[in-house]
Amino acid sequence: MSPTGPSGPARGRTPAPAPGPAAEQADPARWRALGVCLAVGFMTLLDVSIVNVALPSIEGSLGAGPSQVQWIVAGYALAFGLALVPAGRVGDVWSRRSVFLVGLAGFVLTSALAGLVQSATALAVVRLLQGVTAGLVNPQVLALIQQLFTGAERGRAFAAFGTTVGLSTAVGPLLGGAIIQVFGVEEGWRGVFLVNVPIGLVLLPLAWRWLPRDRSARPDGARGVRGLHLDVVGLLLLAAAVVLLMLPFVLTTGEDAPPARWALLAPGALLLVAFVAWERRLGRRGGDPVVRGELVRTGSFSNGAAVGITYFAGFTGIFLVVTLYLQSGLGLSPLQAGLVQTPFALASAVTAQVGGRQVVRRGRITVVVGLLVSAAGLTAADVVAATAQGTAGAVALSACLAVTGAGSGLVISPNQTLTLADVPRAVAGVAGGVLQTGQRVGSAVGVAAVTAVFFTSLAGAGLSGAGGPATGTPPADVQAVFGSALSAGLRVSLALVLLALAAAVVDLVRRRRTGEDEGIAPPPGPQRGAPAGRGLRSGG
Repeated sequence: MSPTGPSGPARGRTPAPAPGPAAEQADPARWRALGVCLAVGFMTLLDVSIVNVALPSIEGSLGAGPSQVQWIVAGYALAFGLALVPAGRVGDVWSRRSVFLVGLAGFVLTSALAGLVQSATALAVVRLLQGVTAGLVNPQVLALIQQLFTGAERGRAFAAFGTTVGLSTAVGPLLGGAIIQVFGVEEGWRGVFLVNVPIGLVLLPLAWRWLPRDRSARPDGARGVRGLHLDVVGLLLLAAAVVLLMLPFVLTTGEDAPPARWALLAPGALLLVAFVAWERRLGRRGGDPVVRGELVRTGSFSNGAAVGITYFAGFTGIFLVVTLYLQSGLGLSPLQAGLVQTPFALASAVTAQVGGRQVVRRGRITVVVGLLVSAAGLTAADVVAATAQGTAGAVALSACLAVTGAGSGLVISPNQTLTLADVPRAVAGVAGGVLQTGQRVGSAVGVAAVTAVFFTSLAGAGLSGAGGPATGTPPADVQAVFGSALSAGLRVSLALVLLALAAAVVDLVRRRRTGEDEGIAPPPGPQRGAPAGRGLRSGG
């Protein structure tokens, strides 16, 4: 199916709003702008996973204690998730390009500071700031894809974004291991952060040149600071709710996490209810809420978000426990552990491109197939972990992860495409922020659940998963215990992926009943008519 520009009406159940100026003529620099967005998104998402493999190096160099290590890992994820929705809102009503540039500059600066700090406490604080800057950038990426692309081109763009997400998650251990191998165990962790600096300095001028200068996203045309009407009460309620709901989960990766942290979930849930009530009240009064009612009432967005949250909870948690198993259980080096996980990234990158094309033709069924393949890969990995260790076990596990990655590529980018298809362009940043916040919360819950089961299984056998790579090859009985622990953790991931599959099937049935899932055809271009079928809405 050939890519088309945004001209021509999209075909769906209801007419799409008339395209704004940005949609009337395709931006000639849109693919270069997408390249910059994906490169920056890759850097920021990579820092979620790359630090795991560097933790032993950080502990040895800075003398970090368990709570400090936990905040170095969890602080970034928490601040990242906290900033997403406000950043998306600011980008929508002010300037996506400006917020992107500020976030990128801040990420480069905080990466440099993280690589130069001299204490574990300072690193934990800088990681919080780094997470905020990453949260500024990422909603703009999804919003800019919505703004710059329509039809089949948007499917291709989201396929590229899905590839980025899969690669950033799975390549982290490999890249981190390679950097530590080059720079040494004692100070190699600094390179994990400093590598962002030269890359970011190259991307900043490219972003300045190629990202589209905003024609106001607001329908009233208000621009600049005067047009920045923010729902401060809503933002504060949402921020507090996200902190209280995420914190208990992001503090679960350590074995000494305080049990009282779970008490934070109740006030977090209450604040979330208060946020919803406030937003509805503000909308009825004609105000400008953070999350507009039409976004929540959009079935494709709500159902797609549910699929994304549960799937990210399922697949994100596997990488930490697999890394612990390979290094502490089998005695592999960080680089070797990364190589075992690389097939996941490669398979995901390939099938993300396939998924981007297939979702245009086949709709939600593409995601259902991807979830089935991912579930099959996790089931096979569970069997391998429980029955085979050593080199043979690592090779077999790598093959199973490749199958899981192949399924992942058919899930992430097609689900992004379907979830955001009906979202109006004016609120694309908020939609991207809400979607990614849900995915961050899902990831935190998944990692917490999977690692809790993993550590509990080890503790039952009198072992610990902490302490980094083993010295030499562990005895066969130790390897078997770690294999059993990994198997138990993978079953939690499998259960979450199956939950995502159930949500996807429910959405598939809904779409077929309403005639929405007949395939997504691009809008007719100036020279060719669209084939029969449903249009991928430009989002106004």
